Amino acid sequence: MPFVFEMPVLPPCLCLVGPTACGKTEFALSIAKALESEKKVEIISVDSALVYRGMDIGTAKPSARERAEVVHHLIDIMEPSQAYSAACFVQDTLQLTHDIIVRGNLPLLVGGTMLYFKALFDGLAPMPPADPSVREELSRQIHRQGLASLYQELQRVDPVTAQRLAPNDSQRIQRALEVYHISGQAWSEFHRRQARPERPPPPILSLEPAQRSWLHERIAQRLQGMMHQGLVEEVRGFMQRADLHADLPAMRCVGYRQTWEALATNQLDGLTDRCIVATRQLAKRQMTWLRGMSSRQTLICDEGHALTRAMDWARRQMHLLPLS
Repeated sequence: MPFVFEMPVLPPCLCLVGPTACGKTEFALSIAKALESEKKVEIISVDSALVYRGMDIGTAKPSARERAEVVHHLIDIMEPSQAYSAACFVQDTLQLTHDIIVRGNLPLLVGGTMLYFKALFDGLAPMPPADPSVREELSRQIHRQGLASLYQELQRVDPVTAQRLAPNDSQRIQRALEVYHISGQAWSEFHRRQARPERPPPPILSLEPAQRSWLHERIAQRLQGMMHQGLVEEVRGFMQRADLHADLPAMRCVGYRQTWEALATNQLDGLTDRCIVATRQLAKRQMTWLRGMSSRQTLICDEGHALTRAMDWARRQMHLLPLS
């Protein structure tokens, strides 16, 4: 079965990355306002949850006011019943960055879905397409034997990928096994053969806290705020929709997955704490990805004058970009 490798050609842009709850939205809006006298900024969201309509509270989606101040893209473009992949993101972002530059504006990519950034910078590994029948059989196996059985199978057929994935990462475990069952080759083998880009990535500013406790406190405050805003009611509404179920990618997002499970089992006590723990784990995985971005410039986001430093960085990098 032939698989074609495609290397994206990314137009000039700036990138702002960081773990969840580190303040990316605030920094992005400040950068846009700081540059507006020289160049209008349009933000492209790099977030696998913000693409879904109706998922507003649990994703900390930028408010209507914030989106009115600065143009945002790749927000509210899909129904939660639909799938949105890294390949879709790359295709959409390449077109968006091109169009933004044609308008004479500056693309600013902002988010924490590191897989999307990797696909954009390094290209897409030549993976086989999804096979609904294989995916359905793997889902049945989970219901019959539990996710642990799939993880054990992955350890046997692709130990490299199994070591990299968490034992409870059902989405990626299923995808890795789906690739193996379709092609007879390990997921890690496809990545091993992937060509490396010859050009450097665009300028990347990475917001990283010096104190882990600072980020943990922000995560706790955010989750408590989401509960007050009505996260449980938001998920309860999704559960009433015939087109949605717990195994959809949208409903497996951090916060939504724990809330759905709590409602399904009538175990709402301790839900906030479970969401906080899951979000901390997400932030830890994001920080691991960030440390692998050797070209990034790190900004300590929990120190004074961080916003000013971010705006200064954006001005310097903008003048170095071949935008005209």
